[in-house]
Amino acid sequence: MAEATDVAQAADASLLDRHPMRDENGGIRHEFVAEISRAVQAADAAFLRAIVAELHEADLGDLIEALEPDDRVSLVELTGADFDFSALNEVDDSVREEILEELEPETVAEGVRELESDDAVELLEGLDEKDQEEILEKLPPSERDALERSLDYPENSAGRRMQTEFIAVPPDWTVGQAIDYMRDTPDLPDRFYEIYAVDGAQHWQGAVSLDALLRSRRPVPLADLIDEDRRRVSVMDDQEEVARLFGKYNLVAAPVVDTGNRLVGVITIDDVVDVIEEEADEDLKALGGVTSGEELSDNVWTIAKGRFNWLLVNLATAFLASSVLGLFEGQLEQMVALAVLAPIVASQGGNAATQTMTVAVRALATRELGAHNAHRVVMREGLVGLVNGLAFAVITGVAAVAWFKMPGLGVVIGLAMLCNLIAGALGGILIPMVLERVRADPAVASGTFVTTITDVVGFFSFLGIATLWFGLK
Repeated sequence: MAEATDVAQAADASLLDRHPMRDENGGIRHEFVAEISRAVQAADAAFLRAIVAELHEADLGDLIEALEPDDRVSLVELTGADFDFSALNEVDDSVREEILEELEPETVAEGVRELESDDAVELLEGLDEKDQEEILEKLPPSERDALERSLDYPENSAGRRMQTEFIAVPPDWTVGQAIDYMRDTPDLPDRFYEIYAVDGAQHWQGAVSLDALLRSRRPVPLADLIDEDRRRVSVMDDQEEVARLFGKYNLVAAPVVDTGNRLVGVITIDDVVDVIEEEADEDLKALGGVTSGEELSDNVWTIAKGRFNWLLVNLATAFLASSVLGLFEGQLEQMVALAVLAPIVASQGGNAATQTMTVAVRALATRELGAHNAHRVVMREGLVGLVNGLAFAVITGVAAVAWFKMPGLGVVIGLAMLCNLIAGALGGILIPMVLERVRADPAVASGTFVTTITDVVGFFSFLGIATLWFGLK
């Protein structure tokens, strides 16, 4: 009897319970990936369909990236209609493009039809126009037209991010009519937080939140519940501005209107989270001189080519900083200690500048730093540079005296350290602000300029003060 119960329980257990995907740390188990690979090689469609049906789109995306390139396309083909194409939005761009290029347009079109419009646009926008057209031609005219309109909006705009499925009703309806409409309509959005009131020409009239709707009795007119001042965005608004709006006003959804104030879509919080992650990823890469499109799945040549230009710029600025050392060649020959200590001054100034620059670039991106508080922030950073400069002047001065037994050398490096930390703090805040003013991306360009300034100031101040203090020629 016990054996029969065990068999029944095993039959009731999900396939993922019997073949767990992740280990105790949340990573994908190598054994699971190997098992999926064996099933792909054996064309075991039944097993793969059962696994895919239980996986969340994010987990399916992780699995796709863990598989070998040849197995990825086979997994999609073998699982057929059970494969959730939204999982392809969870993988690196290069992986997604490789898979879509290998699949037949008909297969991709069938997968796109099952997606919400914003996910479908995200899937298609990375392809070239020819591939897009081949896929769009396989869709019904109404669906094709809606996707084409979204793809016509500028990249990174609200029009690209919006979902075109929403609930719009006349403002003269009652609560009961609105509820009955939602119950009787089969093709509602999978998830929504409010309904919208529009006139006969789709012009925006206002929004009604679901909690207000469900708390009201059926005879209550919708007009009594409509929020006419509801925050909304334009199709042409930049996605970063939209994300900032969501954060500032604690929104979970925002209607999108065109230039004629007609309701054309809605942006939800899950889309905004993706935007925030993308923008943060882009800024972080830019600070390191890495192109925003670089992915872990890229090949060696693509990565090397993307990093080469910025490394070349850094090399040029390094020569500029080193040329300062050439001006003091004679002094360096007379006192070897100067050559040993000079990089310390330059390096410490560069580190201080990077700290300030990181805060400044982030503050500019979030609009926390602007003309209204620029003077106060610049003064504050200058004082921070002064305080740390005094502290490290004492520390490096004592270390230099202990190392080289020359009291004067401690005074020289202390003064140079003070100068360079102040210069680094001011450069770290002023350079991003100037770049922002001339409409250049502070995240991309600030690093090279700031480190060049601290290297030049560090070398020049240290060697210049040493020349005067010790009377070198």
